[in-house]
Amino acid sequence: MSESQQDTAEQPRTPTKRGGGDPASRGRTTIADGVVEKIAGLAARDVVGVHAMGSGFARTMGAVRERVPGGGRASTASRGVKAEVGEVQTAVDLEIVVDYGVAIADVARSVRENVISAVERMTGLEVVEVNIAVSDVKLPDDADEEEEAEPRLH
Repeated sequence: MSESQQDTAEQPRTPTKRGGGDPASRGRTTIADGVVEKIAGLAARDVVGVHAMGSGFARTMGAVRERVPGGGRASTASRGVKAEVGEVQTAVDLEIVVDYGVAIADVARSVRENVISAVERMTGLEVVEVNIAVSDVKLPDDADEEEEAEPRLH
């Protein structure tokens, strides 16, 4: 053995640290648009004064889809919601139907606060904007399209 090999052989080995750094920083987490859409949709529905999400046509199509085997309720949560998700930020567009008699500005403010809080808490993304389009007002004597639509075939 040469002198340099002997020096190396006599020194105790120090364990090699693997992976270095905080485990939370090892790798990437990506969040799909649909995940943010579901969170935002459920948070918006929780606000008093929000009767439904989406336009009348979207709600009708959703009711039909729910009756089809395999259609499921998965799309219900994100109906009327569109999200764009980046690496650290997201933007959300909502289409809502409000109950008659509510102050629309107050409902919109509450929806924004609830959506931002839920999305940021659950995803860690910064919500840069929540745009709200009020597409209809639910009158007290209006029957819901979803309740009124009966299957034509038995």
